[in-house]
Amino acid sequence: MSPVPDPSPPAHGIAGWPFGTTDTGLARPVSLPDGRPWPRIRIVTVVRSDAGLGATIASVLRQNYPELRHDIVAPADGLSSVARILADPGLDLLLQLDAGDLLAPGALIALALEAELTGAAAVAGLRVLFDTTVLCLDGPASTADPRDRTFPGGAILWALKRLGSGIPRDVDGMLDAGAAWSAIPEEGRRTIGRPVLLHRTMSNPAPSPGLSIVSLTGLGTQGGAGVAQRRLAGALALAGHRMTPVTLSDRPEAAEWTDAFPQAEAAIAAAAPDLVLAGNLHGATRSLDVIDRLCRRGPVALVLHDLFPLTGRCCHPRDCGRAAIGCDAACPGPDEYPQLAPRRIAGMHARKRATLSGPAGPWLLANSDWTLARARDLAPPGTAADSIRLAFPTAVFRPGDRAALRRRLELPANDVLILISAVIVDGPDKGFDDLRAALHAVARPGVGVVAIGRLDDPARLGIANLFAPGLIADEDTLAAWYGACDLHVTASRHETLGQTPIEAGLCGVPTLAYRTSGLTSSVIDGVSGRLVPVRPGALAEALIELVADPVTRARLGAFARIALESRFSPAAAALSLDAVFRRHGLRAAAARPRFDPAILGHFPFAAVRMAGAIGTVPTASRPLVRRLRQAKQKVLGRRMPLLVRRCLYLAGRLRRSLA
Repeated sequence: MSPVPDPSPPAHGIAGWPFGTTDTGLARPVSLPDGRPWPRIRIVTVVRSDAGLGATIASVLRQNYPELRHDIVAPADGLSSVARILADPGLDLLLQLDAGDLLAPGALIALALEAELTGAAAVAGLRVLFDTTVLCLDGPASTADPRDRTFPGGAILWALKRLGSGIPRDVDGMLDAGAAWSAIPEEGRRTIGRPVLLHRTMSNPAPSPGLSIVSLTGLGTQGGAGVAQRRLAGALALAGHRMTPVTLSDRPEAAEWTDAFPQAEAAIAAAAPDLVLAGNLHGATRSLDVIDRLCRRGPVALVLHDLFPLTGRCCHPRDCGRAAIGCDAACPGPDEYPQLAPRRIAGMHARKRATLSGPAGPWLLANSDWTLARARDLAPPGTAADSIRLAFPTAVFRPGDRAALRRRLELPANDVLILISAVIVDGPDKGFDDLRAALHAVARPGVGVVAIGRLDDPARLGIANLFAPGLIADEDTLAAWYGACDLHVTASRHETLGQTPIEAGLCGVPTLAYRTSGLTSSVIDGVSGRLVPVRPGALAEALIELVADPVTRARLGAFARIALESRFSPAAAALSLDAVFRRHGLRAAAARPRFDPAILGHFPFAAVRMAGAIGTVPTASRPLVRRLRQAKQKVLGRRMPLLVRRCLYLAGRLRRSLA
């Protein structure tokens, strides 16, 4: 990705230094999502010298957080002043600063919302270290090093009533940030992946030694899972790790019969990585044999973009329970992608389980709570499974001027526009029939539908006011289409996470979805959208209500941007992976995660923001191909019989031999 500069950006890299732009994408609703008032925050600034105090005060005032009191405390008065402040019965949350520290735009809103949504005792954000330029960004380590006197106490919001008794203090009577953070159980603290504090320093911190990591995919980084894998690799690069991309194959027609990849395996061996981060392999192979061989050389982490590593054949078992007892020839869909001959399914499942249960088997990385639970249910006993966050380009997917976006895209100015989005809109796992029924329930003049993705026959939707731009492979253009809409709807029931609800939410567009699978993590119910029971009519009923309620849509959209930026930025993803690396001994527990200054380009207040990627999905098929695909689906549905697969394989071999 290349940066998109604003005119004459300042050398330090943050627009309007040090406070950012006035439009941070964090317009605050009048109350919390459940209707409670925003918590009262008390900021205590210790003044050891007057240098920078005025800037600190200005940065606090610019937070536009009314429920706030700011106390200026001299070190000599610290013990008595802090004791008096901590005894205030009306105190909800506490933030302590040093004179010269600056709060980043929107910091208090983001910290307070995360504290209230999770009930955490402490919420930390990223700290920007700068002198005349930005040096790096960092966050807290899982365990504070007592020799580290630069622990980012000012980047942590404390919920004192949840901390308990015996709060550790420093010599000035303030909270001892490092000791307090380390004393809190892991489930009681949260780290959000966005800058909250700007701290001036005279010394450039030593770079944190990164790992050498191979990002391994089956066919590359196109499509939903491929995009997710690429974004994870990009986030790790910004965290100082040395990334090497490797693709197994460019022969999807051979996947059912290919288990060895000598060129790719040689490239991995030459890289001699500390870790192989693998994901989305089933487009190149139906086995995990290559993972088994790689595990013998060193650590391998397998990202569960789907459940393929845990089954005999499929990516999503749906209502089939055979993956828990042993997949076999009774598989209900052997001719569905990823296809596998019935007689091979039982053996393939056994081989996968042998790989996962091996003495040096891969770690499973789940992108949602639901996926983590499924991994623990379906994987062999003892398989290591951890939860991570996926990364999203949070400066690309951001709220925009909806009216201007509609003019640019030639969309109706005043209609309520409902967005549906998927690589294959009418795919078998996207709940197309339920979606169509829900859209018909609100179909009328003044309500339109935007369908992004492959939809070979738009007439199947039966919607008169339909806008179908097709597949969009440019993230900046995709974000514009999202931002022009009022509401995103999905009827999918089988998602390990669901990336489109997060992309839409980052653009300030709430999502309506079923309360099922990984969607319970990508849609924060009542915060970034609405979740409804999986029952006939539930989606339509909720859609009717939301189409008629612009105030609720706007409120959910505002919360969606705040909460999802904190949880799914590239920094948030890298921090979640850093925690996994520590648990598996690849990183020291007290080592602080650090980020390249370029990561600021992923936040809306940066002077130079990162541009979106292009080529994220395959190019649109030619009309003839679409007609052939429609004809095939009318005869065979979405299945691909074994005889047809073998013919395609032989045709591919012939084509390559002639080339």
